[in-house]
Amino acid sequence: MTLLGPTGVLVVIVATAVLLLVIVTGAVLVARARRLDRLHVRTDAAAAGLAAVLDRRAAVVRAIAATAGPVALADADRRALRAAARAATATRAAGEGGLDAEREAAENDLTRALASLDTAALPADLAAELADAHARVSVARRIHNDAVRDTRALRGRRMVRWLRLAGTAPVPRYFEIAEPGPDGLPLEPAVRAAQDAVRTVVIDGDGRVLLFEGVDPARPAESFWFAPGGGVAAGEDPVAAVVRTVGEEAGLVVRAEQVRGPLWVREVVFEADGTTYAGRELFHAVHVPNGQVDSSTFTEHESRTVTGHRWWTPAELAVTLDVVHPHQLPDLLADPRTLEPGPVPLAIH
Repeated sequence: MTLLGPTGVLVVIVATAVLLLVIVTGAVLVARARRLDRLHVRTDAAAAGLAAVLDRRAAVVRAIAATAGPVALADADRRALRAAARAATATRAAGEGGLDAEREAAENDLTRALASLDTAALPADLAAELADAHARVSVARRIHNDAVRDTRALRGRRMVRWLRLAGTAPVPRYFEIAEPGPDGLPLEPAVRAAQDAVRTVVIDGDGRVLLFEGVDPARPAESFWFAPGGGVAAGEDPVAAVVRTVGEEAGLVVRAEQVRGPLWVREVVFEADGTTYAGRELFHAVHVPNGQVDSSTFTEHESRTVTGHRWWTPAELAVTLDVVHPHQLPDLLADPRTLEPGPVPLAIH
């Protein structure tokens, strides 16, 4: 017979189990907190490295603008290239050695300006320097985005979110810019013009927003969420394009009189399957009574690049760590006035 009796033994067993659980949980929390801290350090270092190679590329471009002959660069293009290079290093983030949406836009403007450059007419040393700068940017961006992906994945786990193990550290963001081709030189043409497109903010009866999850086949590990839509056919009215694309992509039947907008306009540079495009997107809004989505009519390309869909509440979008396009969408949906058409569409990025 034990000194404690059956009840006392049970209490000891339960207390021991609870103590072990607390110890194991504490050890897991400490390990995750340390790993999260290391990931943030890695992300910060990768961002600093990417900012440094972007600065170096801008310096190379300024040197080209100053010394390239008229065959390689016309005078008007020379001024535009010099201004774009200066703008890339004059952003607030660049001054702080960081990266933000403003720096993204400036770097994409620089990519556009480089389209006017005839690299074959450059001196060999300048052409090699530019190719090397492009290659370094490409590698540094991948290192940075890999670090961002790993950090966001850990921050997205329930235990990390609930216990706020990330503290006040900001959520790292992907740096999305057009990249050079595989040979280190700008693609020819450096940026292709995409047809105008429509995007539709589809809102159901519960106030949720429909977004598709997509991937670029060239970078399948980097998924993102986007509003349904597609290119506007030649001679097609944007509202008619909204009705058509919502039906084709989501299987939802809407009428032209249900379409509101255009609400927002977005000038965008993006990569798709190794090709860089520049285009314009017009955003409209449509309210539907239910959320029965049918994607069975996807094209082969859509089946390769769209991996799923989801109805998001504005509150979920405001706290998600997933990449959402456009980046301003959570803020825009938080203000009902942005869903009312204005005199001109609101410019977003």
